[in-house]
Amino acid sequence: MSEVRNSNATHKGAGHRKRLRDRFLRSGLSGFHDYEIVELLLTLGTPLKDCKQMAKNAIMEFKGLRGVLDASIEDLQRIKGIGPSNVFGIKLSQAVTERLFKEHLPSKLCLRTLNAVVQYLQKWIGREKKEHFVALYLDSHNQLIENRTISIGILNASLVHPRELFEPAVRLHSASIIVAHNHPSGNVEPSSEDRDLTKRLVETGKIMGIEIQDHIIVSHSEHFSFQQQLII
Repeated sequence: MSEVRNSNATHKGAGHRKRLRDRFLRSGLSGFHDYEIVELLLTLGTPLKDCKQMAKNAIMEFKGLRGVLDASIEDLQRIKGIGPSNVFGIKLSQAVTERLFKEHLPSKLCLRTLNAVVQYLQKWIGREKKEHFVALYLDSHNQLIENRTISIGILNASLVHPRELFEPAVRLHSASIIVAHNHPSGNVEPSSEDRDLTKRLVETGKIMGIEIQDHIIVSHSEHFSFQQQLII
């Protein structure tokens, strides 16, 4: 009988949790503190435990809501009370947001600043677990004509042939191209292969009269621009 009573018992924060959920259903996240949003996400994987303090600790540790959502599973589990089960809600929220962004990448977008390009790329490929080499085809006003994934896998010259990059540029009458890839490790320092490939593509672009504006390496939070470092 005691086992039955324990399985049906409610934890001391159950009423608070219900109030949070009711608030969200009435008015969305309006008026919520950052820690309360994290608390709600943690409750998805924490059926019988108060999540308020661990949510506050996570916000403090990662310097705000964005920091919590950007944190890795391993880093999140450094917070007392957060483990493999209740980290689920945070990572699910992150994954859903990324999928929705990718499904609705704007077909027309002005990419006149490095910051705009980096933000676009980080949302697109910054969290991919494999290296994605991609291209942004731009018109003469730096408006995005089309984005395209050129290759997926370890980046080297054999996987990125100039023909695959420049053929769409000719068809689209693209004035210039920004190429980019992600480093799943999080370290955006270019490798010797990255440098060799960049040089090869820039030289091909000059022959074809289609400028390679930049080659950008991104992670979910960092970036490296060959053009900014005066390598292009």
